[in-house]
Amino acid sequence: MEPQKNHCCSIGENKKNRGILSGIMFGLLPHAFCLAFALFSIIGAVTASAFLKRFLLIPNFFLLLTAVSFILATISAVVYLRKSGRLSVSGLKNRWRYILAVYVSTILVNLMIFFVVFPALANMDFSRSPKVQGQAENLSELAINVQIPCSGHAPLIIDEIKKNCDVQSVKFLMPNIFYIKYDPNKITPEKVISLEVFKTYKAVIN
Repeated sequence: MEPQKNHCCSIGENKKNRGILSGIMFGLLPHAFCLAFALFSIIGAVTASAFLKRFLLIPNFFLLLTAVSFILATISAVVYLRKSGRLSVSGLKNRWRYILAVYVSTILVNLMIFFVVFPALANMDFSRSPKVQGQAENLSELAINVQIPCSGHAPLIIDEIKKNCDVQSVKFLMPNIFYIKYDPNKITPEKVISLEVFKTYKAVIN
């Protein structure tokens, strides 16, 4: 009887692991090309990032992607219950641990993307060049508040500022603050907030 008990525990553990892996996949999949935009911007793949940029200009796009991740999780749960012959209220009660694992994993992955991954990607800069000390001392700092729905749009904002303005650096701080170091002899705060992207996402100087 003892081997049978171990076998059952093994099956239960496999189902739980499968639920967690499914949740991770459904959390990541809808945001895959948004992550790609950030990476393409960092490595300078202009054509690819320009193509993906049009999607990031949709204000509620990330909310839609989050909804898609939960739809995929629901479809997965339904398919699982149907294949196991438990697509019923009693079957749902019997397999609630697996279903819970799928949804909890999906929620955690989405939270990780919005609060860790996107902010980290936004603040990555592989094109830094050493600055002369005298030049750094003459820099001014500007803080702007941008009405972005979530951190997923931060890489777009930073990319547009760096591409269209002569700035030394742009740093993103949750939830929607951007700190810009710039040479006041070359650029003004008014020029920064007049960029095309801020017609979609309004920016104000702090």
